[in-house]
Amino acid sequence: MLIPRPVLDGVVAGRVTLAFRRWDRARAKAGALHRTAVGLVAVDAVDVVRIADITDADARAAGAASRAELLRFLRGRTGRVYRMRLRYAGADPRIALRAEATLSADDVAGISARLDRLDKASSHGAWTRAVLQLIAANEARRAPDLAEIRGLPTQPFKTDVRKLKELGLTESLDVGYRISPRGRAYLAATAD
Repeated sequence: MLIPRPVLDGVVAGRVTLAFRRWDRARAKAGALHRTAVGLVAVDAVDVVRIADITDADARAAGAASRAELLRFLRGRTGRVYRMRLRYAGADPRIALRAEATLSADDVAGISARLDRLDKASSHGAWTRAVLQLIAANEARRAPDLAEIRGLPTQPFKTDVRKLKELGLTESLDVGYRISPRGRAYLAATAD
């Protein structure tokens, strides 16, 4: 579920507690945590609602200026109207993880094991260390350029980089990526 930045800021501030979407089927689940630009957003409830039951207060709780504005947003889309109860659930844990620049031997072994599993599960062969080295040598370079160097389409390359980001080894920039402090510490610890 995509949430615009002003609405996300409202979730963090506690002003926005609802979201409305029109979908052919529910695309959010109660209990889910979504990583966003502002941190984690929890979905506490997902209900189907009738448009007639949406109030001005509901619209304001969804970050709209009025019920009419919210209805304009929903118009032109098909499917049922879903109301989600949202709340800010804290900072993205990957931020703290990627800042950890002091790695124990167990940390290095654990990261290596995770990278080995990613390499083994890959349909295009071992890639993790090569992509880490590629990003380290090409900070802030566009993903399509890096994908071309790897001989992959852009989307599979980005999917691979997201897996490294989950481990706290890389960071996304406005353009391209960089190795996080944790990633640099791992590369230094495993350099030949």
